[in-house]
Amino acid sequence: MSALAATRFSVLDRSRTREGGTNAQALQDTVGMARELEGLGYHRFWVSEHHGVPGVAGSAPTVLAAAVAAATDTIRVGTGGVMLPNHQPLVVAEQFGVLESLFPGRIDMGLGRSVGFTDGVRRALGRGKDDADDFAGQLEELLGWFRGTSPTGVHARPAEGLTVPPFVLAMGEGAAIAARAGLPMVIGDLRNREKMQRGIDHYREHFRPSDWAREPYVVISGTVAVAATPEGARRLLIPEAWSMAHSRTHGTFPPLPPAERVEALPMTAKERGFYEAGLAGQIAGTEEQVAHELETVLKETGAQEVLVTTSTYDREALLDSYRRLAAITSG
Repeated sequence: MSALAATRFSVLDRSRTREGGTNAQALQDTVGMARELEGLGYHRFWVSEHHGVPGVAGSAPTVLAAAVAAATDTIRVGTGGVMLPNHQPLVVAEQFGVLESLFPGRIDMGLGRSVGFTDGVRRALGRGKDDADDFAGQLEELLGWFRGTSPTGVHARPAEGLTVPPFVLAMGEGAAIAARAGLPMVIGDLRNREKMQRGIDHYREHFRPSDWAREPYVVISGTVAVAATPEGARRLLIPEAWSMAHSRTHGTFPPLPPAERVEALPMTAKERGFYEAGLAGQIAGTEEQVAHELETVLKETGAQEVLVTTSTYDREALLDSYRRLAAITSG
């Protein structure tokens, strides 16, 4: 069996807003995409948490996950992720306990350690950058609510006694934290293979079996774009590459523009540099090209799963990319 056929493929949809579109449309598109991807056989569908970002409508991932789970039947649904430093662990446990109670056996709990995109957002959340430093302790407290081990004497209802699979989004220290806690790990991005491989190697070397996972489980994440031509696949990357370049040079992450508008934009040298960097190194091309590239990265990493995080302006083209990807990974 090829590495592709032996690997699970899942999707993270960030509910990206588009120029001329609304937040409501972006959220409805996310729910509709989940239904389509369930039919294509994808393993999981995850949603994200961003606060105060013009280009992202998904600010409440557990609420959106509930809508996705209600609109689907079999695909696993979760978060990529809930940013634990932004919340009290008890409240997070309660939210996932409710989700698991409503949709038993289908809910995943992806957890990250980011604390907001800007100083203003962090102030609004009542958090500082240093709140991420205790992520390991917050994680331990959260998992304790499911096991009923809190020293407070309080019980998390309805979470206590339930098993909702936790995943650590590994950025920076995340790989070490996931290994010590004995949890599955999601690591990106596919553009920086050397750094990603170092994180995976550290995770496997230091993994401690736990009640949640007996063996290491690695999910690699990043952009994958498939189209009939290499040029078509590259066009899928353009809107997100420009949004990233704009955020790096202007401090705000904007809605996704159409590719043709970006191609006509005058750019400063700095903008052009970030934009070209956003296009470089992604897994993008025809079915044959993408299959070859994925086989290579899967053999290098030994990952059990790929979480595809592609965002673009043209949702029909994005869905076509996911159809093409499903066709090359299912046989």
